[in-house]
Amino acid sequence: MKKAILATKVGMTQIFNEAGVLVPVTVLQAGPCVITQVKTEENDGYNSVQVAYGQIRTKLVNKARAGHLAKAGVEKTVIKKGESQREVYTTGRFIREFRFENAADYAVKDEIKADIFAAGDMIDASAISKGKGFQGAIKRFGSTRGPMSHGSKFHRHHGSNGSSSDPSHVFKGKKMPGHMGAKKVTTQNLEIVRVDLENNLILVKGAVPGAKKALVTLKETVKAGKQS
Repeated sequence: MKKAILATKVGMTQIFNEAGVLVPVTVLQAGPCVITQVKTEENDGYNSVQVAYGQIRTKLVNKARAGHLAKAGVEKTVIKKGESQREVYTTGRFIREFRFENAADYAVKDEIKADIFAAGDMIDASAISKGKGFQGAIKRFGSTRGPMSHGSKFHRHHGSNGSSSDPSHVFKGKKMPGHMGAKKVTTQNLEIVRVDLENNLILVKGAVPGAKKALVTLKETVKAGKQS
């Protein structure tokens, strides 16, 4: 892997492409991500770059992370909001690692911006999906419901749990009601429609996992083919 970046989901809109076709897109605020550490095979056993992204208040940072950010040269700044003001780190809210094949080409304090990708690139987008609480099997797994007419005792039940006396138990993994969403979801083979270098925005064709303001990880796709 040679391309990856952290981004924040702004929302969805639609744009016209060069052919004049209306395309639904997800707008992502991508970076800038500051490299806080470069790991090498000699020192750490593998090659990777560690990046920090997103502002965070200094009082929310523990001593270990504060020392790590200070060593990487991450600066502090004061943000004024009305009569109040708060001191924040310019980056460091999220810290992640990317196993770049060309990790040796990077150095601490370097920035990864939206220009790491270009229009036409295919990516995989990962994020925590929207939490939907406790849901039944029909919404959770798309099970078929029973008759809704009078006298039916099978409306929105998910069906039989087992097979009578044999095997006399419910198999592990049975699709039943339970907690839905709030888990890591990856959508593969998405196309980048446009990259706004001035504002560090990446426009991705179609939907991307996660709610608005969610952290989204963009990586070059592991699939070779392009989407139709």
